[in-house]
This record gives sequence, C-alpha cells and structure tokens, in this order.
Amino acid sequence: MFDLITPTSMGVRITPEDRQPAGIGSRLFMQATSAESNVLNVSASLGLKTRVLTAFVKDSPIAAFIKRELGRRFIDFVGPELEQGGPWGLRHQFNIADSGFGVRGPRVHNDRAGEVGRLLETKYFDLEKILETDGARMIHFSGLFAALSPETAQFCLDLANKAKETGTKISFDLNHRASFWKNREAELRDVFSAIASEADILIGNEEDYQLALGLHGPEAGGKNVGDKTAEFQGMISQARKQYPKTKVFATTLRQVISANEHLWGALLNMDDKWHIAPPRAIQVLDRIGGGDSFVSGLLYGLLKGWDGEKCLHFAWAAGALTCTMLEDYASPADEEQIWSIWEGNARVKR
Repeated sequence: MFDLITPTSMGVRITPEDRQPAGIGSRLFMQATSAESNVLNVSASLGLKTRVLTAFVKDSPIAAFIKRELGRRFIDFVGPELEQGGPWGLRHQFNIADSGFGVRGPRVHNDRAGEVGRLLETKYFDLEKILETDGARMIHFSGLFAALSPETAQFCLDLANKAKETGTKISFDLNHRASFWKNREAELRDVFSAIASEADILIGNEEDYQLALGLHGPEAGGKNVGDKTAEFQGMISQARKQYPKTKVFATTLRQVISANEHLWGALLNMDDKWHIAPPRAIQVLDRIGGGDSFVSGLLYGLLKGWDGEKCLHFAWAAGALTCTMLEDYASPADEEQIWSIWEGNARVKR
C-alpha cells in the first residue's frame, strides 16, 4: 500500500549559480523536478511510501537522470517509455529559473515543446493495479499537470473517479497558470470544478481559488497580506459551500519584501474549524517550490492523522524550509528539523 501517489510530467530545472540571472550566469545547477513530485518529498523523506505516475523518453539520458534522482528521493515511479521519434520528437521539459536577489525578482522560463508528459493517458496505466491491488491512501493532483493537455486533464478525471471507487483520499492543489489556460478557459474551468467536486482536500495560493474556480476573493499582490485574512476566510467559505464533499481547505499567504525576504503565512479550514498561521518574515535563498512544500507538509500531517493546527504549523514550516534550499522541494532530515523552523529555533544541533 502506497501512502501518497501523484500523476506528473517529470522534467529538469536548470538554475544559474550564485543567484545570477538566467541568460547571464554560465554555470548551471540541474535538478529533476515537477510540482507534483515536490509534494511527495516530505512524506518520502520521512519514511512514507510514495509513487509518481509519469512518462519517460526511451533511452534519453535526461530520463535516466530523472530516474536516479527519484530513487535518491525515495520516490517510486511507474509509467510508459515512449520513443523519442528523432531529434525533433519527444523530450522532458526544461524549466529555466533563476533565484533573484534583493530588488531583482526571480524569473522563470518554461521550455516545454515536445514534452513527453503531455501525452499521458489512462491507456498507459493499469488503474485497477495502481489503486486497488497496490493501493494508495491518498492521490494528489496539481492544476499544472491537469492543464498540460486535454489528455492529462482526462487522465486526472479518470484517476479521480477511480480513487473515489476505491476510497482513496483526493488532494487537489489548484496551481493556476495563465499561460496554460490561454484560450482554454471554459474547458479547464469544467475540469477543475469536476476534480474539486470530488476532492477531500483543496489547496490554493493567494489567487488560485479566484482564477481556477471563479470564486470571489481579495486582489493578489500588494501590501499587508495579513490584513486580508478575513477576506481569504470569506473566499474559502464560498468554496466550502460550492464543494461540500471537501473537508480540508487551505491557502498560503505570501508578501514579497525582496527576493531574499518574504512574509509567509497560511490559512486552514479543517472539519469546520479555522486555523491561522499569521504571516511572518522568512529568509529566502530560492522561493521556487515553497508552495509545493507547504502542500507536502500538509499532506504528511494529514496522513499521520494530526489535528488541523498541527498540520498547518508543519506545512508552514515545510514551505519555509524549502525557501532555504537550492532544490525546489523539502528533504527534511527528520520531523524535528521542520518543527525547529516553526519554533524559530535556528541554533546548531550537535
């Protein structure tokens, strides 16, 4: 039995060293990544059993690198190996992203032409084996993967339907991206609403609920995000009425002071009770993956059976941990390392 599984399109992120801008720095750090696999990482690091459902380009050295990295992260993988089809055929996505510095914000360039993960369909997987024979306690969906293509959208819907049949809990991080939604708004609004209507856990950031589900909420950006707490609670209250099957709702709260410092907070409504982590300052080495790691910490807590307050605090700290790392996922040594971040204890441990 797997504790947590997710469908995803694996790729690589390349980042200039020493926080240089992309396109200027000549030395690059490469990591295997995806938003969805990032969400598995806290659970995988702390001993739970995790798996990605993905696709690989056959005989690709990038595919070999991704498989080795998933193994290093204790994440199982299953999925088809598809022929490249020549130099102009399939490949794994490249995400080119710098970390920013001070007043210069990070910039991200997605290079996803020919992305093998866009072809993922139910036909490549034995859903009976994955969700019944092998089994999974929880399946996580991200709006990034659901919006990749009509094929991945249908794959997510098929997985969600099968998960409901088998009693597998469903987590959905809305993860709206405007460039993915362009000219597909009606199609994707229907897909996202359908997944959300079956979700046990629904998660967003400051604007995902508004953009992905059409709910009314506070304007994104600006100052004093902590002063908007009541507005975000009102937004989630709308979501609770619209999606009555969902028992856990969460949103992160972020205010950017500089590329090196953010105010980081979060809200959680669980079993009709509110839990709030007011925004407080965190130092940022690299912000990318902080939101994924918030989800990662939250799902770990839910899988462990923790109460809402404990889940929220752990999730907040897992997101803050990732912002101190060059990799865009949290790989905690133990639970204590995350709890020390929540408690503000950065003393050396010997």
